[in-house]
Amino acid sequence: MISTAYLAGLAAGAGLIIAIGAQNAFVLRQGLQRHFIGSVVAVCILADVGLILLGVAGMGLAVKQHPSLLEWLCYVGAAFLAVYGMLALRRAWQGESGLQPVGNAALSRGRVVLACLAFTLLNPHVYLDTVVLLGSLSTHYAGNARWFFAAGASTASVLWFLSLGYGARLLLPVFRSPLAWRVFDVAVAVFMLTLAVVLLRQSVS
Repeated sequence: MISTAYLAGLAAGAGLIIAIGAQNAFVLRQGLQRHFIGSVVAVCILADVGLILLGVAGMGLAVKQHPSLLEWLCYVGAAFLAVYGMLALRRAWQGESGLQPVGNAALSRGRVVLACLAFTLLNPHVYLDTVVLLGSLSTHYAGNARWFFAAGASTASVLWFLSLGYGARLLLPVFRSPLAWRVFDVAVAVFMLTLAVVLLRQSVS
């Protein structure tokens, strides 16, 4: 039962986290630039694991009972994504070289960490996925098996962010071209702005 719970948590966590999202796009960019990537990966892992543990501990019900909080997060998250999307469009227009990040070079470690926290915690879907969904799935297991489910889901998070952040360097030959960075920033901008619209529509509906 314990090994089954761990593997189930690993599969569920991987299925939820290995998806295109604003947080993953941010981690990928930091990994390509090799800009405070250790701090970014650590923040993502700690936040994800913390939310998973809260869900398994029973906080999922509390999140469900406060829909107004998720609605507020939709508005704030949409505004943040819209601003970041416009900044990505500006980078693409100005043709800033990603390997020599003019726009991000002035950012301190603290500001990069704050941006990472914003991408992580201002997305209401992260609470639905980790706290509510994984928390609900963990209730299928009794006793300590629930925590082995949480360990499996947490393992998926650790492996994913380590691979995404430090594996991004494998793409460096492609991104030595300024054109590749322009295409990447346009794609990021479109993605962020689309997510902002989706969040606004969800909050309105």
